[in-house]
Amino acid sequence: MGWKEAAEPVLTRMPAVQRPEGHVPFKRKLGWTGGILVLYFFLTTVTVYGTVEVGAGGGGDAFGQFRSILAGANRSILHLGIGPIVTASIVLQLLGGANLLGLDTNDPRDQVLYQGLQKLLVLVMVVLTAVPMVFLSSGILPIDPGAQETLAGFVGPANASSAAQWLIFAQVFMGGVLILFMDEIVSKWGVGSGIGLFIIAGVSQRLVTGFIDMFRSWFDILVGNAAINVFTQSGLASLLGTQGQLIALATTLIIFSIVVYAESVRVEIPLSHARVKGARGRFPVKLIYASVLPMILVRALQANIQFLGRGLSSIGAAPGWLVQYNNNGQAIGGLFYYLAPIQTPGDWMWWSTGTASTVAAQDGIIHVLARVGVDLTFMIAGGALFAIFWVETTDMGPASTARQIQNSGMQIPGFRQNVGVIEKVMERYIPQVTVIGGALVGLLAVMANMLGTVGGVTGTGLLLTVSITYKLYEEIAEEQLMEMHPMMRQMFGSS
Repeated sequence: MGWKEAAEPVLTRMPAVQRPEGHVPFKRKLGWTGGILVLYFFLTTVTVYGTVEVGAGGGGDAFGQFRSILAGANRSILHLGIGPIVTASIVLQLLGGANLLGLDTNDPRDQVLYQGLQKLLVLVMVVLTAVPMVFLSSGILPIDPGAQETLAGFVGPANASSAAQWLIFAQVFMGGVLILFMDEIVSKWGVGSGIGLFIIAGVSQRLVTGFIDMFRSWFDILVGNAAINVFTQSGLASLLGTQGQLIALATTLIIFSIVVYAESVRVEIPLSHARVKGARGRFPVKLIYASVLPMILVRALQANIQFLGRGLSSIGAAPGWLVQYNNNGQAIGGLFYYLAPIQTPGDWMWWSTGTASTVAAQDGIIHVLARVGVDLTFMIAGGALFAIFWVETTDMGPASTARQIQNSGMQIPGFRQNVGVIEKVMERYIPQVTVIGGALVGLLAVMANMLGTVGGVTGTGLLLTVSITYKLYEEIAEEQLMEMHPMMRQMFGSS
């Protein structure tokens, strides 16, 4: 008996959101999407009962460096964000890429098994992520003494600490389950995907806050303090300094423009209908063919590496040459320091002791350049590699694209109407564009982090937000078009 037969009774019974039986009107899709978005913002404000508040001895955010792409909020019910979902996707991507699962996504039975396996892996990742945070926390999710005293009245002083830990774990686990099903509701009943929606929500919130703080600082400099003259050297330095954030503003606008431009750069392969004379079309191969979503996988892998390092540091299970973390969870030495991504200009400006990290200020240019080199290599190579995995596992590769073109009745003018011939033509463009686009996105993400962005959303978060918003706009436009012309929905096979 294979693993599929053994696991089928479990995987096919995993709880799931029911798919709509017919076409869901566009207004209803917007309603579901808006409702889930409101629920998401509400849950990010619900603090996990039993934990110490941030700023009251509770330490920093375990995912602080990656919060803009993992969504959620520190110490809230959605503390884990989309991290478990993304980690499970990484595992499935690697297993699928190595062809170890033996699942054919074109087979309805295997599709059900794949979805059930993904959901089971998400639950496993929720447990594996939450357990160290709660039971081996060492400051990650510390227990509030007041809550412990309250629980002592119910379970006794001896069991109060253990009860508080299990209560915190239950809340964090429930948040992981909630965000899983919220993502599924948006994917089946709403517009776009829940993961993309949550990333946009979190990054947009930080961008708006960053813009407000930036303009307020400008107002204080230009108007609030009459003694400052921006035409003098000291006044200009104040405006161009950390308060003005002009470099961050310029970086944000430049990244926004580059992503929008890259989304429009494409190679269009001409198509014609084999039976309907005069019916022509084009298959676009965009420069960012795999989109920027593989960047979530790359950054999530880095987040898991840092989470492992912090866990080893908290229990004292590793030597100093391997891990060294400060009280805020920031890598300050050892191998994990070089594996930590560049997040702010202060991470690599070794000459500025006021903003640089401890290691950057003490060890200088060699160590900082080594860290920058590792981050660039990791992001560029990882972006290209995960883009290839993404294309192959989402039926965007040459073989899958050739079958889709063949099944639609289209063909490439000047070539025989054959799947193998179409696949060879696609192989001239798709693999190369996928690698170039993935590497370009990785490079942009690192450069944006090095220069800084408005609100400190990180380059990856900004790239994801712009690209996902652009695709969401295209999807909304397509939904409206099909709503106005129902015959087009039938032609494209949309439900």
